[in-house]
Amino acid sequence: MIITQTPFRMSFFGGGTDFPDFYKEHGGAVISTTFDKYCYVNVRHLPRFFDYTTELSYAKTERVTSVDQIEHPAIREAMKMLDMHEIRLTYEADLPARSGLGTSSSFAVGMLNAFYALKGKYADKRRLADDAIYLERVLCRESGGVQDQIAASFGGLNRINFSADGYEVSPVIISPERKEALNSKLLLFFTGFSRFSSDIQVKTQQALHDKQAQLLEMLKLVDEAEAVLTSKTDLNDFGRLLDYTWKLKRGITGDISTDSIDGLYGKAMQAGALGGKLLGAGGGGFLLFYVEEDRQEAVKEALSNLLYVPFRFENGGTRVIHYTPETYEKR
Repeated sequence: MIITQTPFRMSFFGGGTDFPDFYKEHGGAVISTTFDKYCYVNVRHLPRFFDYTTELSYAKTERVTSVDQIEHPAIREAMKMLDMHEIRLTYEADLPARSGLGTSSSFAVGMLNAFYALKGKYADKRRLADDAIYLERVLCRESGGVQDQIAASFGGLNRINFSADGYEVSPVIISPERKEALNSKLLLFFTGFSRFSSDIQVKTQQALHDKQAQLLEMLKLVDEAEAVLTSKTDLNDFGRLLDYTWKLKRGITGDISTDSIDGLYGKAMQAGALGGKLLGAGGGGFLLFYVEEDRQEAVKEALSNLLYVPFRFENGGTRVIHYTPETYEKR
């Protein structure tokens, strides 16, 4: 039996510049972090006592006799890719799917990590990120960028640079005290709305050429935000930059925000938030705000109809938290 634990991520700056169509021409970069909310994938070989050969438990339960019969595209294609047979897979998560935190990519990374371990093979973080990108973007043909798979695999507070040659992951060099100060000023709220991010990502990808100026400005903000984090300047500038990048992002397509989201954002800003953004592709999910400590209760009160979700940064990325090897012979 294998159990993997894979964190979810929040992206601060540069979202949209991680689309291959953009970064292969202009370069791209994001600043993101993983935090202490996880998905768990439990995989073992299914005992041969049943009239089905594979059992899957996620939002629904599937029992099939052939991999081709699996409805979940990521599981089906991953099993084909790694030649997996006769398994029982269970998925659990601390946060809901379709919520803007890279949940589908975290699942893909965690599942691949578990599959490799069940086969007795070690896969490093880059291999898992690369395989998850290939699984989601090529085999499953889902639109979107490639930052989520990388963040979930590597973990931590990082700057990820993209180019025609690929990507590189560089930890943001920040003192523990300043990192703690940043964490303490970030408030996360669940809006209760959610959409399939791939649907919004299709429109975002279509808008890349027309909205090139906004994306180039968002790319520039990555440098400015990293400078704020790694220097001794006022950390509150990070919050102000979040507000600016959110205004740029919501102008890319009309599906990124909604009237309801705009109303909630306005309430938080009036209550004292310095900046914030809707996490993920858009359309709903989680709102993140940068708020000084003396204004946090006011912001929580202004958004009292939303679920407040405390969190802490984490650094580990995906990991195997239980490993019991199994002997398996394909029949």
